[in-house]
Amino acid sequence: MVWTDRTQRRPRAQGLPWCRVLARDRGDSLALTARRDNDMIRAMAGDFARTMAEGYSFDGPTLLLGAPLRDGAVAAPTAVRVPLAMMNRHGLIAGATGTGKTRTLQLLTDQLSAAGVPVFLADLKGDLSGLAAPGVADAKVLERAKSVGVEFVPAVSPVEFLSLTGSSGIPLRATVSSFGPLLLARALQLNETQKSVLSLVFKYCDDQGLLLLDLPDLKAVLQYLGGDGKEALREYGGISPATVGVLLRKMIELEQQGGDAFFGEPSFDVDDLLRTGPDGRGVVSALELSDIQDRPDLFSTFMMWLLASLYRELPEVGDLPKPKLVFFFDEAHLLFEGADKEFLSQVQQTVRLIRSKGVGIFFVTQTPKDVPADVLAQLGNRVQHALRAFTPDDEEKLRATADTFPRSEFYDVAKTIQSLGIGEALVTILTPRGVPSPVAATLLAPPASLMGPIPPAEIAKRVAASPLRKEYAQAVDRESAREVLQKRVEEGAGAAAPARGGPTPGGRGRAPAEPSATQTLAKALNSPVARTVGRELVRGLFGVLGLSTTTRRRRY
Repeated sequence: MVWTDRTQRRPRAQGLPWCRVLARDRGDSLALTARRDNDMIRAMAGDFARTMAEGYSFDGPTLLLGAPLRDGAVAAPTAVRVPLAMMNRHGLIAGATGTGKTRTLQLLTDQLSAAGVPVFLADLKGDLSGLAAPGVADAKVLERAKSVGVEFVPAVSPVEFLSLTGSSGIPLRATVSSFGPLLLARALQLNETQKSVLSLVFKYCDDQGLLLLDLPDLKAVLQYLGGDGKEALREYGGISPATVGVLLRKMIELEQQGGDAFFGEPSFDVDDLLRTGPDGRGVVSALELSDIQDRPDLFSTFMMWLLASLYRELPEVGDLPKPKLVFFFDEAHLLFEGADKEFLSQVQQTVRLIRSKGVGIFFVTQTPKDVPADVLAQLGNRVQHALRAFTPDDEEKLRATADTFPRSEFYDVAKTIQSLGIGEALVTILTPRGVPSPVAATLLAPPASLMGPIPPAEIAKRVAASPLRKEYAQAVDRESAREVLQKRVEEGAGAAAPARGGPTPGGRGRAPAEPSATQTLAKALNSPVARTVGRELVRGLFGVLGLSTTTRRRRY
């Protein structure tokens, strides 16, 4: 009762009921709390804007990605950008199907080309041919550009369409010798025993100066070594007829699937990936793969051959103001699926070393777990689109993806990745200081080029007018291992008959001396094929054939 009396004396003295006093005090408390919350929100908004400004303001040319988001809305005036000079620090564009990975690739490609940087990319579905046509300023595009805070200006890039079959672009070929045993074994899907035998055959051909230009050359060598040339392999350990039969069947399967069109001459010169147009824009080399997208092991291996060849041919340049080439490796998981340790080690080495050649590599796939950890560690720039978690395995991948991002005071990374919409992504890049930028949920800007394919007739028209058509359109079948071995067998058979009849006057009828490996190599290197490539054949990454000294021309 004492407590009740004491508490009731105050409101009666003021002439107010007790319930009115409680309401007044509660209202004052709520108002104070609201003011504190608003002050905290304003302070956090200021901190967010300041963090974005400090993290994404750079000197020198940059590529625009978009505007930073907070709680689903653009929340900072500073745009999210990538310094052009850091594009050779490699990167990853990841996300579930339909979240906008292809458009992010297209956005970067538009700007790289405009900055004078050549680009190579693989077009599996044919929808990247729109790079060659200006974008359409429809309502959605204009609204997105306005939200990002930029003006939409349609633009095109000079696009060179390439094809492994020659059906939808300039034929892109490689000789079997230059392709090397490791990559060819992957293309043929060989096991370890078969791969070691294939390496032995390549070693024999290198020692004997036998150039393998196409699959018929390799088949001829295998048939020779399994028959008349058995003794030639004695010092190499020999091969069983059963293994020869398996390799021949594997090559026949590849030929039936159109693989014979990939090997031959003229071999593609990687310098042709480094061109710029008359107006200074970088040429975009688009490898059209829609006709062989059911052979991912083949086209992914061929793209790895291009990278290894670039590493072999390009000089060391260190850090440049802008890359010499940016290489987008779409559907990157296809490269790593089923790969053995040796192959993965070579991929890691290529990614690590090619940066000093001025080449940047961006892997495009669904989750970071698709890329081996040793390769992922080399990728400085990250654009992560939305991921969905429908199964326990999806949940594990989501957590693993979130763990690969720097810690953020503004985002719950795992939740944010699931809540991203189409054309939105979590971004972090490697800054010129060598540290990751703050994580930024980003509303991505629209590409300046057409977001869709151009008609096949337009592609055919551009291919017909290409300056590369004259050099690569017509296949060339020059003297190679098949012809050399045929002559060797014929000479051996012809020499046997005079030898049985005894010597003739003047030494006529003597069997000609078997040419040494050095003489055979010299003959091969004096052939029209070898004169175009150099003096001494050596094998580097992936066993790709290169040159210790080169007389190759630099056209661009």
